[in-house]
Amino acid sequence: MPSFTRRSFVAGSAALATTPRLLRSQAAKPLYPQRNLPFQVAVINDEIDADFENACHVVAVDFGLKYIELRALWGKNISTLSDTDIAEAKRILNKYSLAVSDIASPLFKVSLPGATYKGKVDSFGANDGFAKQNEVLEQSIHMARSFSTTRIRCFDFLRLADPKTYLPEIHEQLRKAATRLAKDNLILLLENEQSCNTATGAEAAVTLAAVTNPNFMLNWDPGNAADMGEAPYSAGYDLLPKNRIGHCHCKDVVKGANGKPAWAPVGAGIVDWKGQIQALIQQKFSATVSLETHWRGAGTAEASTRESMAGLQKILAEVTGAS
Repeated sequence: MPSFTRRSFVAGSAALATTPRLLRSQAAKPLYPQRNLPFQVAVINDEIDADFENACHVVAVDFGLKYIELRALWGKNISTLSDTDIAEAKRILNKYSLAVSDIASPLFKVSLPGATYKGKVDSFGANDGFAKQNEVLEQSIHMARSFSTTRIRCFDFLRLADPKTYLPEIHEQLRKAATRLAKDNLILLLENEQSCNTATGAEAAVTLAAVTNPNFMLNWDPGNAADMGEAPYSAGYDLLPKNRIGHCHCKDVVKGANGKPAWAPVGAGIVDWKGQIQALIQQKFSATVSLETHWRGAGTAEASTRESMAGLQKILAEVTGAS
């Protein structure tokens, strides 16, 4: 029988570990080519991998997409990247011919002064409080300029038990931020997020009516709305001014065994994604639908995102009549 040294065993193990990526790089064609759609399809990078190059490889080579949404790179939130980080990220983006759909900043995902929030929040490496939000805003503008995108995602502060008292202040903070972005011809995208004060389509309609800046738009997230118990399509969507939807996140939800909502692969949950995408096509939505899987049932972020992308592309094929 052949003998193996420790060195040869380690070398062999390393080769096996890199084989999947080598095989992917040799793929003859992307798994999920871009459909004939009025909008772009993207993926949030860290929903695949903290390794930014691997995330870009999956998006561009395996999925066949041209756009990527930036949130956290190498475990660092987008608002904290150094100039060296930016230069390396741009090198990788250029290598894979990827454009940035938007900056998924953590702006205003904090408590208002005098108000308390005791829930758990996904910060994606962002830990700045209210006093640092002007700095986060300026950093986000710098990121948008650096990555040649016009869109910056934000929130409207951590959800309060009774937000009505604070809505005037919340809306004013959003107006001020949008006014600042307008000086650089940038768009502020408010995400409806269940841990924040605008969580559903109904609540988004109220916020959009109050904050009328032309460059203030909605990052519509049907999955987040469904997580709050709303039927996002078509009940929540029907309430929205369609010309103010500037971005869309794609995830899915199921009712768990305990009756509480849980994330699911796209197409396997309660969100009517086929109907939602048909409606976006009908309204000639021309921005980006960005996959934000959140579900981790396939074991890893990358494997779970691959399964959700397969579900999304199946829906896109059904809607467009492509094989």
